[in-house]
Amino acid sequence: QVQLEESGGGLVQAGGSLRLSCAASGRTFSSYIMGWFRQAPGKEREFVAAIWWSGGSTVYADSVKGRFAISLDNAKKRVYLQMDSLKPEDTAVYYCALDLNFAYIKTNTADYDYWGKGVLVTVSS
Repeated sequence: QVQLEESGGGLVQAGGSLRLSCAASGRTFSSYIMGWFRQAPGKEREFVAAIWWSGGSTVYADSVKGRFAISLDNAKKRVYLQMDSLKPEDTAVYYCALDLNFAYIKTNTADYDYWGKGVLVTVSS
C-alpha cells in the first residue's frame, strides 16, 4: 500500500500564488507517474498536471498551462505543484495521485492507483 499526503493549501487572493506538496510513503516503488487533480464544488474531478518519475516529461491541462508548474523530488518521493496567477475558478480541493501501472502519462482519474485525501485551495476575487 501507498499513502499520499498533500499539504500547502489555503486561501489566496486572485493573482496570488500557492505551492502544493504531496509526500508518498509506504511500499517502495521506483518508476511511476505522479499527478494532481482537482474537484470544484458540484463538478467532477479533473486532471491538472502529471509528471514522469524521472522528471523528464510533464502534461498539463489547458486551463493551467503557463500558470502552474509540476515538479518532483524522486529521492524523497515528493511532488510539488507551483500555482501562480491564481484565478477564482481554480478554487477546488486538490488531490495528489499515483500511477504505478503506466506506459505513458494519463489524465483519467480511473488510471491512477492511489489517492491522497485532498487539500482545499480557495482563491478569492
